[in-house]
Amino acid sequence: METTLNGPRASAAVEESGWRYLLGGLHAAVPVGSMARAAEVATLAVAACGDDADRHLAVDLRPGRVLLTLRSAGHAAVTTLDVELAHRVSAAVAGLGLRTGPEIATGAPRSLQLLEIGIDALDIAAIRPFWKALLGYADEPGPDGPGAALVAPLGQGPAVWFQQMDAPRPQRNRVHFDLCVPHDEALRRSTPR
Repeated sequence: METTLNGPRASAAVEESGWRYLLGGLHAAVPVGSMARAAEVATLAVAACGDDADRHLAVDLRPGRVLLTLRSAGHAAVTTLDVELAHRVSAAVAGLGLRTGPEIATGAPRSLQLLEIGIDALDIAAIRPFWKALLGYADEPGPDGPGAALVAPLGQGPAVWFQQMDAPRPQRNRVHFDLCVPHDEALRRSTPR
């Protein structure tokens, strides 16, 4: 039976394997030297997840790295099965002499990160359909309703979520960016250089 995990529990369960919890999912990168090697890593990750790959694993291949995400589609959250799958994928990748990791302090151009766009609104139900149609986005799997996030159908763009306002604030911007980075990267990002 799958049990959903909160961020701290999910993080603690996978951190040693090089995975990081970001915005309801487990994320890791595998540096590779070619697209052929990236495809090999992706094939191994899918095989390690077995029949659960379709409901839990997302893979983004690039010539220099493979980005892996684990999240239960049915729960729209990280579950105990996702943690187990993360360990299986890490073991399979290690069999190739490679490693899953967050790319922190590895000389990578940036570590794993996710961007969301937040929109403050007095009447979310009135503006949400406009943004959904304009962006061509879909409802995020899981809880629905006017407060549910909108996501890019192929997962290629930032999620858009809506924050309820209690009163008009004409002097403030009503659209903001939320950048999520691994907990062990946050301090480095916030320290001026």
